[in-house]
Amino acid sequence: MPKLKILTDSTCDLPARYYDQFGIGVVPVPIRFGDAQFFDRVSIDLKGLFEKVAQLGILPMTSQPSVAQFAEIYRHWAREGYDRILSIHVTGALSGTLNSARLAAKEVAQETEVIPFDSLSGSAAMGYMCVEAAKMAKEGFELNEILTRLEEARKRVRVFLTLATLRYAQMSGRVGNLQSLIASVLNIQPIISLHEGTLSAGARVRTRQAALDRLFQLTREEAGKAAVNIAVIHAQAQDEAEQILARARESLHCVDSFVGEISATVAVHFGPKVIGTVVYPCAVDAEVQR
Repeated sequence: MPKLKILTDSTCDLPARYYDQFGIGVVPVPIRFGDAQFFDRVSIDLKGLFEKVAQLGILPMTSQPSVAQFAEIYRHWAREGYDRILSIHVTGALSGTLNSARLAAKEVAQETEVIPFDSLSGSAAMGYMCVEAAKMAKEGFELNEILTRLEEARKRVRVFLTLATLRYAQMSGRVGNLQSLIASVLNIQPIISLHEGTLSAGARVRTRQAALDRLFQLTREEAGKAAVNIAVIHAQAQDEAEQILARARESLHCVDSFVGEISATVAVHFGPKVIGTVVYPCAVDAEVQR
């Protein structure tokens, strides 16, 4: 059976233990302050990002990893004995990362088979896809079976976010279809959803607590009684994230769950104190972890 490597990019939000346990590789996303270039989760983290923004008074530029960067990493894993790489990335609707992966896959086609996959999401939603793919590969599933499962999951996974400030989204200009909301109601805290690659603004509330309550309500409604994985992601909002996860564990059928920080690349566009939930549907035969 061909040896399969699961690879993603640094907009994927998973605690370190998942990368270690499942052998998930990461392509870091470049972040540039003027002439100074950093790489997400390698030479800059969330704390460093916000410190530089405060110091310089500007947001950095983010861009997709280059084709050459992808090709180099693909070749590395080929040399390590992997003849197939499943390269799972942030939605192509919001980033050019997937396109770089596709071009690099063609470049290295004679050395290893690379299958770029659009998660139609990002963050911990993409993270859970990587984990599931790695588990299935270890259990001996064929590649086409893994891809079929991921295609099913990406239609059903949901991400909900609430922003403590709209300043970063306004400055970044990268959340295009939210610009009308940002321009007209800067004094509210919106609930934003990401589904099948599309960002959309939903409920608009006035207080932080109302936003967190609505975030949990949407999470609970989406999960229903099904077996789900739940992640609560945040930027410098650990206590609030822990509280939401505790509520989820009490009332939902959680198979796996965690609190994790979002990547610096994502935080550039959503700012400090952003907090979100990910509802990831489990396979039918999933059992609750006790």
